[in-house]
Amino acid sequence: MSDYPAPKPSDLVVGITGASGAIYARRLLQVLVNSGRRVHVTISPSGAEVLAHELGLSIDLTNFDPLRLLESDAALSGDNSRGELVYHHFQNFRAGIASGSFPTGGMVVCPCSMGTLASIASGQSTNLIQRAADVHLKERRKLIVVPRETPLGSIQLENMKRLADAGAVILPAMPGFYHGPTSILDLVDFVVGRICDQLGVPHQLCKRWSEP
Repeated sequence: MSDYPAPKPSDLVVGITGASGAIYARRLLQVLVNSGRRVHVTISPSGAEVLAHELGLSIDLTNFDPLRLLESDAALSGDNSRGELVYHHFQNFRAGIASGSFPTGGMVVCPCSMGTLASIASGQSTNLIQRAADVHLKERRKLIVVPRETPLGSIQLENMKRLADAGAVILPAMPGFYHGPTSILDLVDFVVGRICDQLGVPHQLCKRWSEP
């Protein structure tokens, strides 16, 4: 796939980093692509390690077909023909998403490691994930970070507050239980649904509060 597609304001960006919870990233990509969106995805080396450990997905970051991220068991399968998935190497600063001149509809870092969160909060741009996140903050676009860590210390909490003050949405991977989940997928879909709500992507992933 081309690294330089013509930009669309509806394009979305997903960064996958080295926190536990790779299943959230895979399911999010499936839902976004199925919704008809073009999604730009970039993966850190630690993110690739977690994908391999948790999902058995071995990734060569230099030569990678992103459609492999959409492959899964029957419980997570879907029609992946509606949207488009564009892969960018984490060191490719020539990718459009590294520039504010490339319009998007928002970015999600899912899962977001504490190291990545700290780097974004301090304005570092040492890889494409951090740079794209910095672009979304400076351009006042939606940036959603999905940490999956417990417990949280004062340093992590201060970094989250700093990002929230800068305009980011802090959306921890904390599934609810009021919708009566009966499977791991139900718990995953709860979190992915909340991410989609923030992005303005319609979905029917879980029953909402007060719905029959």
